[in-house]
Amino acid sequence: MSTKFDVVIIGGGPGGYVAAIRAAQLGASRVALVEKRRLGGTCLNRGCIPTKAMVHDAELYQRVTSQIFCVDTDGSFRVNFSRMMQRKRRVVDTLVQGVEHLMQSHGVDVFSGEGKIIRPGAVRVYSDSEEQTLETRAIVIATGSVPAQVPIPGTDLPGVLTSDELLELEELPRSMVVIGGSVVGVEFASIFAALGVQVTILGRRTFLRDAEQRLAKRFRSLLSRKGVSITIGLDFKGITRTDSGMLRVAYERRGKPGFAEAEIVLLATGRWPYTEGVGLEDVGIEKEGRAIRVNEYLETNIPGIYAIGDCIGGYMLAHVASYEAEVAIDNIMGRKRAVDYRVVPNCIFTMPEIAGVGLTEAQAKEAGLAFKVTRFPFSVNGRAVAMGETEGQVRILCEQTSDGKGGRVLGVHIMGPHACELIAEAALAMRLGATAEDIAQTIHAHPTVSEALMEAAMAQLEGAIHYELK
Repeated sequence: MSTKFDVVIIGGGPGGYVAAIRAAQLGASRVALVEKRRLGGTCLNRGCIPTKAMVHDAELYQRVTSQIFCVDTDGSFRVNFSRMMQRKRRVVDTLVQGVEHLMQSHGVDVFSGEGKIIRPGAVRVYSDSEEQTLETRAIVIATGSVPAQVPIPGTDLPGVLTSDELLELEELPRSMVVIGGSVVGVEFASIFAALGVQVTILGRRTFLRDAEQRLAKRFRSLLSRKGVSITIGLDFKGITRTDSGMLRVAYERRGKPGFAEAEIVLLATGRWPYTEGVGLEDVGIEKEGRAIRVNEYLETNIPGIYAIGDCIGGYMLAHVASYEAEVAIDNIMGRKRAVDYRVVPNCIFTMPEIAGVGLTEAQAKEAGLAFKVTRFPFSVNGRAVAMGETEGQVRILCEQTSDGKGGRVLGVHIMGPHACELIAEAALAMRLGATAEDIAQTIHAHPTVSEALMEAAMAQLEGAIHYELK
């Protein structure tokens, strides 16, 4: 059976389903979306959304049991992990249903099964019940990524989990070893530590590599004060089961052996682009390592075939996949548009949150730029103090003008309350080419945590009002 479409998209995650909606909005007569699992992809089902539901509950538990607010626990509060996971599933189900409704309302034909490109302009869908071929003018590959497989003996033991399996736990473990100082690993470490789990983080080379390193160092210290053991610079030797039933992770550090034990082990060593079974080799689509090679218009080397999201490597972020979806569809529909990655916010949903956009100090130095960095701590922000969330700071990096003051904003990095919301103002400022003066002279509502960004910008000029830099 063969059906004709204007656009066929393989993968229904935040890249794929956004591409389908965008194509319908721009007048594509027929749009097909092929997804072998649930709509929403990893982000909605096994990543961004379920973990944010969990982090919200963990924050609530942490605040209620902190003894600094108006709740007297008297030792009667406990974690209902089963209820937490039930709520996580309800959140996911609600949003998946929302995406399904969007597909219907935009007239997108959704095919459940595996999509494989059999030739340019044709995708075959394999499902349990039938096979059918979708003829099309353009194809968008949006197959996402999967947890990276690490070459450590023992990763197949029961209790050694990826993030996918961890999200399906029904009982709260008493202890956990996290292998990898990645964003995923540190987010889960924050969640489970807040719930009272004894957490150990073991990393090969780096801790929160993609975060501004001064903030990463501060957060590492904060986690340690909360009882999380963190060791980086390890050569992993293997995972075994002890006589007591614990999982033991053996490693070497600077030639000296060591180990950590826990009930479960989380493998959080990054993600790999997923392109298996898509038919790349059959039609000659070029790759760079595991990722699909694309140009600035997100075209592969085969005319009429585009790729977006995690499967092309680069920024493996849901919001980047959605952005790339819009760019690819614009090009398919005749609106020539190149990708622009100059302003890409990055968010880490730890406790407190960490977010950044633009250059770090290290990157600015490497580029040979004349710049100025100022900071403003949340410990003197009225709203943060009122909320009892005073850890962290705003750091703003600007071009240094001839008079020594800050000019155009080059980067903003935040650790603190609602950092992942605050970074949107910084991203917009950079997108519009704003200066420190533009931010400093914009009236910010009081009392809000956004005033911390304003004061950090003021420090680029004559100085902040509520903080004197020593």
